[in-house]
Amino acid sequence: MVEPGDETGGRWVRELGAVAVARRLREGTPRLPGVSDKRWAGLRARAERADPRRDLAAAREAGVRFLCPGDTEWPAQLNDLGDARPTGLWVRGRPHLRMWALRSVAVVGARACTEYGAHMAATLAAGLAERGWVVVSGGAYGVDGAAHRGTLAGGGATVAVLACGVDRPYPRGHTELINRVAQQGLVIGELPPGDHPTPSRFLVRNRVIAALTRGTVVVEAAHRSGSLVTARAAQRLGRHTMGVPGPATSALSAGVHELLRGGAVLVTDAAEIVELVGDMGELAPDRRGPVLPCDLLDADARQVLAALPGHGTAAPDDIARDARTTPDDVIARLYELRSLGYVERHGEGWRLTRQAVISARADRTGC
Repeated sequence: MVEPGDETGGRWVRELGAVAVARRLREGTPRLPGVSDKRWAGLRARAERADPRRDLAAAREAGVRFLCPGDTEWPAQLNDLGDARPTGLWVRGRPHLRMWALRSVAVVGARACTEYGAHMAATLAAGLAERGWVVVSGGAYGVDGAAHRGTLAGGGATVAVLACGVDRPYPRGHTELINRVAQQGLVIGELPPGDHPTPSRFLVRNRVIAALTRGTVVVEAAHRSGSLVTARAAQRLGRHTMGVPGPATSALSAGVHELLRGGAVLVTDAAEIVELVGDMGELAPDRRGPVLPCDLLDADARQVLAALPGHGTAAPDDIARDARTTPDDVIARLYELRSLGYVERHGEGWRLTRQAVISARADRTGC
């Protein structure tokens, strides 16, 4: 009778209870407060057409169950939506929704994504699955589909939140994928069996994705992408919001970059996501370049090594002057460097070995 996300209807249910609201919509009296004549007439027309027994019968035939707030399987975090909380959810699949939602992350993004976006979505999802996290997305083309596929390929758990009846997969081109999600995971939605999607229902659906999960990762998104609606809903709900950077010249990354400028956290792999949304101690590894042999030298030895010319030889006195130390110290350091293969003696002078030259080219800031 009431569209998903309708806060006026949600307030009625909170104040009066679902049974009382349904009865007054069917009977027309007393009229519920806060709506215009036109809106009331539309609600009454929908109430006359509503057939819950038919919906429940269709759901049973499709292997779908209905959850409402207060049920043991109801994810309590959806209550953070307040009066915009779903009146109920239709669920297709065997797993326990509340338990799965406790350790879940949303991976969303552009429908017309690039190869980079699809690769990142699948890689992040597979990495999250390996770490025991449930990946939630919207079942759409592009990033959503790549996230579901990446999870399934890794034998992980995934949830598709649809903007239509869960017995009628949309988009049609993802029928096989959504059926696989239902077999290995869960397909959920607010609309009864057979209902079709609309542009507004897609946008409203996104609040469920944001509320259901601990955090939302946006892989690719243009400035007007619907996935940014999910991210902003996550921010309002106090959930973690993350973005995957892309080329500065890509319009499909422009929305993500704006999100990052607005306070979202930059992530590049599953470990960084888990560090943010996971429990204490689930830290991503430190990111460092390779350790070069010259990194193992102490500071004085590196200073002497840096004082040798790139070509030709140099006398110890000249090396000492450039290294800002004494000739005796330079001699001691040069023999130490010689034993490690960095320098060699030629008559009264010293020069770099080929090993030292290659090492210096590998890391100009080191040697």
